[in-house]
Amino acid sequence: MLYRKFGKLDFEASILGFGCMRLPIFDGDAGKINEDEAIRMIRYAIDQGINYIDTAYFYHKGQSEFLVGKALQEGYREKVKLATKLPIGRAESYEDFDRLLNEQLSKLSTDHIDFYLLHGLDRESWDKSRKLGVLRFLDQALADGRIRYAGFSFHDDYSVFQEIVDAYSWTFCQIQYNYMDSAYQAGTAGLKYAAAKGLAIIIMEPIKGGKLAKIPPDVIQELWDRSPINRTPAEWALRWVWNHPEVTIVLSGMSTLDQVQENLNTASQSLPGSLISEELALIQKVKERYRSLTKVDCTACGYCQPCPSGVDIPSNFTVYNDAYIYDDLATSRRSYQQFFKEEERASACIECGNCEEACPQHLKIRDYLKAVHHTLGAI
Repeated sequence: MLYRKFGKLDFEASILGFGCMRLPIFDGDAGKINEDEAIRMIRYAIDQGINYIDTAYFYHKGQSEFLVGKALQEGYREKVKLATKLPIGRAESYEDFDRLLNEQLSKLSTDHIDFYLLHGLDRESWDKSRKLGVLRFLDQALADGRIRYAGFSFHDDYSVFQEIVDAYSWTFCQIQYNYMDSAYQAGTAGLKYAAAKGLAIIIMEPIKGGKLAKIPPDVIQELWDRSPINRTPAEWALRWVWNHPEVTIVLSGMSTLDQVQENLNTASQSLPGSLISEELALIQKVKERYRSLTKVDCTACGYCQPCPSGVDIPSNFTVYNDAYIYDDLATSRRSYQQFFKEEERASACIECGNCEEACPQHLKIRDYLKAVHHTLGAI
């Protein structure tokens, strides 16, 4: 296992962290964790040198924290740094922050959480949590020892990320980052900005929710086959992230022991700056080839927003494109139906045409939105 310094702290973190949101389950039900196998995997990973375990209140329908608490019994808690996240959406008052943290400590069977994150901050949740006094709450929890260090995970634009970084004395942050998403959300700009501020940076979705690990389309595999070094798609994706010296830890949500072993092997070789120019050029070609599979050539510039009906046009096109780029219609349908508010879906379009007048790409947005709902709205 390789290790990197955790920001300004005197702590060497394993470059691979165990993300506990995709543990093995029974009957396809995320709430039914295969406890014996999950505990075996987590303890095996710790025995092999992983020292950062990440979970959250909502993972596995609220069962992940319970499982992690069990896995860290018998001396394993002392071997790792434990991270979990404050569920901002469950808080309606300052007192709720305190109640939720105490609930999490109980579920995790511990008296402190090493790295505590505000979960999934975006403009709306950041403004809400600040008004409720979340920064004052973090000061209190740090002072009384229930948490050791404060951070946040993030899902919004770079400008919001920069504002949050500058708003508090954070120790670390967690962002989505992979070779397909280098300009998405915080992106490379956010990675470098946070690192320059001395924050440790934790990476989530390094293989884009598994999309970059699955067997790729033939046109993508043809490119990988050009490399004289035989690597799996997952290994290419992970090594690209670890190649950045600003990255501290890459989280992987692992569902099988084989995945744990494969990722441990990759982590043992992935030094910053270790990819040669030819390898980086190959990854760039793969990225461009994936992009060529795009159905809607939307740049997410935002000129079409706000929609009078509330349709989130760029996000609709993103999940629609992903279905074809990664040959994963099921995931895009699930995202469209579960994570979009009714007024944000393509089906809410009233065909006023304001978006098309504003679009610098001159896209036929109304027609594309009909195609999005026809494809992703099907039950």
